[in-house]
Amino acid sequence: EVYSNLVETVEHRLDLMQRYLRLRRRILGVDELHMYDVYADLIPSAKKVIPYAEAREQVLAAVGALGGDYRQAVDHGFQSRWVDVYETPGKASGAYSSGAYGTNPFILMNFQDNLDGVYTLAHELGHSMHSYYTRDAQPPVYSEYSLFVAEVASITNEALLTHHLLQQDIDTDTRKALINNELEKYRGTLFRQTMFAHFEADTHRLAEAGEALTSEVLNSLYYDLVARYYAPETVIDDLIAFEWSRIPHFYRAFYVYQYATGISAATALSKAILSQGQPAVERYRHFLSAGGSDYPIDLLKAAGVDMTSPEPVRAALDHFGNLLDELETLI
Repeated sequence: EVYSNLVETVEHRLDLMQRYLRLRRRILGVDELHMYDVYADLIPSAKKVIPYAEAREQVLAAVGALGGDYRQAVDHGFQSRWVDVYETPGKASGAYSSGAYGTNPFILMNFQDNLDGVYTLAHELGHSMHSYYTRDAQPPVYSEYSLFVAEVASITNEALLTHHLLQQDIDTDTRKALINNELEKYRGTLFRQTMFAHFEADTHRLAEAGEALTSEVLNSLYYDLVARYYAPETVIDDLIAFEWSRIPHFYRAFYVYQYATGISAATALSKAILSQGQPAVERYRHFLSAGGSDYPIDLLKAAGVDMTSPEPVRAALDHFGNLLDELETLI
């Protein structure tokens, strides 16, 4: 029910994706938008240096919406060296949050002095604080939260950071960059991961029907889906048919859709926190402390988000549309 709601609701609003691609083509000044153009930097003039100390302060200010004690716990984490910040020789790439029951959470980062680095810090702290509150409240058997909600706290933190940054006195280019950063997040997480989910469901249906999953069949399925999502505003180059084969998540069945449901739930939660204040914060904090003590769908319902309904996905798409309206106006 959750899966089919997601796919049907997103594919009903692919007009939003087409509008964004049309705007992207206009900003880039190209006659034809190709798949590789989808990843080109749209607002390069807004790049500025953001040192780690400033990133910390921005994140602390943003998560203040979750209560003084939450902010204090994050600050304690900063002061207690939970975060391995910079690149060093031989260090793993990327960023992630880890730790174990009975330890503090720990964050590995390769911080760059830019906006992406600030968002990565907020994101990983969302994971870490989810683990921090869960391990404090739950016995070991319930101390791990389900994969279904694993990205909810991290994306909620990102949403609170965006809200905080947009409230500041910023120049037009910075505002455009922040809005486009959000649009790209939704394009890559809500639209793209739902497209992946559709592909995965189709491949499993074929397998269950006894059909052969040849490379030709998979290529054709994938190409047609890319065309559904990106055409006619984008030229669908032939080589995109092979992209499915390099997506590692397809080798872990029914993983990808949870990114899209996660961003939908996080959008609803962050909007409630910012509009309702303390009642929504209390529901959300209970969610952070619940770990694996109940089914993830029920935990989200208690926090105020019913993922068995299409409404959270519709609301996330509406949010994308509102951001797109503003960027079109600014451009």
